[in-house]
Amino acid sequence: MENLTRTSTEFKGKTVVITGADRGIGEGIAERFAKDGANVVLASIDKNVFGTAQKIAQKYNVKTLPVLVDVTKEEDVQRLYKEAVDEFKTVDISVQNAGIITIEHFDKMTRAEFDKVLAVNTTGVWLCCREAAKIMIKQGTGGRLINSSSGQGRKGFIYTPHYAASKMGVIGITQSLALEFAPHNITVNAFCPGIIVTDMWDYNDRVWGEILSNDKKKYAKGELMAEWVEGIPMGRAGQPEDVSGLIAFLASKDAAYITGQTVNIDGGMFFS
Repeated sequence: MENLTRTSTEFKGKTVVITGADRGIGEGIAERFAKDGANVVLASIDKNVFGTAQKIAQKYNVKTLPVLVDVTKEEDVQRLYKEAVDEFKTVDISVQNAGIITIEHFDKMTRAEFDKVLAVNTTGVWLCCREAAKIMIKQGTGGRLINSSSGQGRKGFIYTPHYAASKMGVIGITQSLALEFAPHNITVNAFCPGIIVTDMWDYNDRVWGEILSNDKKKYAKGELMAEWVEGIPMGRAGQPEDVSGLIAFLASKDAAYITGQTVNIDGGMFFS
């Protein structure tokens, strides 16, 4: 597949904070900003982030900062942005990408499971936006906040009411903060990935496949995802670089007049 993403120097010297940056979409976003010369702060709850940060720094000859963070913990989030400023002096762009999913029948799903998904996916986004915006407002030079929603921000899927609620909540947070931060020249937008080739979708394929299997059809590994991909107008699953190109645009000068919007990046799965 031809790579249609562009490389620029617009982000050279800018500081970008990305949560959930150790793998998948987050790693792809970090690579894209590194390619464009940014200082990249990679945050994750997984120690794998240290290796990811080192790899990106060496590949693109940029400065990276890995930080272990649990986005559900206020003190962790505050420490993340403090470390970013201590290291790079500014925070210009913050991408709230950290997210989790579980899949379960309603009567088997625990309250703790429900609460954890909302804590990471929704409260974590708000906490990061809050801390990043404090810094951006103090700097007085504007900024970009970009939040991860999902196809389930548009339409809930079966066995994931907590995930759907969490991602629809991100869209509401995005719209509300866009109004509040506009006077400070801080734009707030969100993105809705569809089926993207990542570890999360390996999990989705396996667990949804197990639950949806019945006497008439048993889903082997990869079969359910392949069935869903057949219904995508573009005829393929997305790659992390498909998402990172959109993020780079939303962070760019070209998107300076776009705020409060949520953009689907799903090959045509949803049109609203």
